[in-house]
Amino acid sequence: MSRALRTRRFTRPAVAATALTALALAGCSASGSDGDGTTEITFLTTNDAPNPETADALVEAFEAEHPDIQVTVEIRPGGTEGDNLVKTRLSTGEMADVFFYNSGSLLQALNPDSTLVDLSDQEWVGSLTEEFTPVVSTDNGLYGAPLGASFAGGVVYNKPVYEGLGLTVPQTWDEFMANNATIAAEGDGVAPVIQTYGETWTSQLFVLGDFANVTAVDPEWADQYTAHQRSYAEEPALLGFQHQQEVAEAGYFNEDFPSATFPDGARMVAEGEGAHYPMLSNVIQTILQNTPDAVDDIGFFALPAQDAENTQATIWQPNALYVPRSTEGAELEAAKEFVAFANSEAGCDIQNELLPPAGPYAGTCEVLDSAPPMLDDIQAYFDEGRAANALEFLSPVKGPNLEKVTVEVGSGIKSAEEAAEFYDQDVENQARQLGLEGW
Repeated sequence: MSRALRTRRFTRPAVAATALTALALAGCSASGSDGDGTTEITFLTTNDAPNPETADALVEAFEAEHPDIQVTVEIRPGGTEGDNLVKTRLSTGEMADVFFYNSGSLLQALNPDSTLVDLSDQEWVGSLTEEFTPVVSTDNGLYGAPLGASFAGGVVYNKPVYEGLGLTVPQTWDEFMANNATIAAEGDGVAPVIQTYGETWTSQLFVLGDFANVTAVDPEWADQYTAHQRSYAEEPALLGFQHQQEVAEAGYFNEDFPSATFPDGARMVAEGEGAHYPMLSNVIQTILQNTPDAVDDIGFFALPAQDAENTQATIWQPNALYVPRSTEGAELEAAKEFVAFANSEAGCDIQNELLPPAGPYAGTCEVLDSAPPMLDDIQAYFDEGRAANALEFLSPVKGPNLEKVTVEVGSGIKSAEEAAEFYDQDVENQARQLGLEGW
């Protein structure tokens, strides 16, 4: 077994020993049936919290309802190492019977028509949202069931700051900048816009979170971008870089933005030290953990477009559960049962408890009334038809250096135009590595 994998069992210890022995004998698979008629399957998830804890809870509850099925949890690393491990195990036929992985372009890179089981005949498929279905599908099948909720990219904001200054949620970029000017002038030291370049990935939201606005202006942009017929050096995509530069040059960032980290940003917006944090809405999970008393003070709005009619929330779809084609027979039926259980009422209870939603669910689960009020803000964009998927769910093209250039724009090192041109070159190199036509 690869050192990158760990197995864990927390139920029925006597049987667990048998499962681990079988795992060792079988290399990287504990699948099969033992002499007492129990079907054994494996479930591969990632090592980042709370995914291992969620897997354990799902397995324990599933086994209680299905005493004839035993599930062994395997843990893999995240990032590039984890991606490579998934691809390797799929290509060698040694993938776990159920595995948790990305939706969107990373899924397409797994060649799902050849490597995964088509689940389009399962009952839970009818509950999937129209935004989620295409990011786990090809023309030939549907391969994934959601685990966890969607989340949005836009502006997380402090409602008491807004109320104290008499501000309203902006619908255009000019209104957003006017709010920032008021906060800077009258906010008693409150930073209008929080940036946290101590963790460089957080710098990308001005660009990534603006993509739904790009789609509103040019609905074919993602397809044309994939075909090398659109670029970030031209509007409307250039505006994300330009907006970041505009806010930086206005001096609206927190003073410690070069070194502040993501938890710092979450705390600042929660405690009202900063008014706006361009961020993914799952920051609410950090706020719930570290500053729970402030959860009701947090709101969300989409990054405003130039024109109000184009302002939309950019949505990241949840990861999903998949079944590889190497799973067959009784193990295949057990794997499908497990996937269905994760999307049952009992499975949804576990998701709500251990994977606190930061946006609407994409399938059977429902957000509880006790969820943070910020989720109502996000749901409103869906209800009004003003939400669209992030680019990564529509195109396989993303250069590896976006966070580098957005840090440079926010730090005054590169202009928006220079950064966009650099990023277009970065994207071109990546697209050629993927072997895409037109590049």
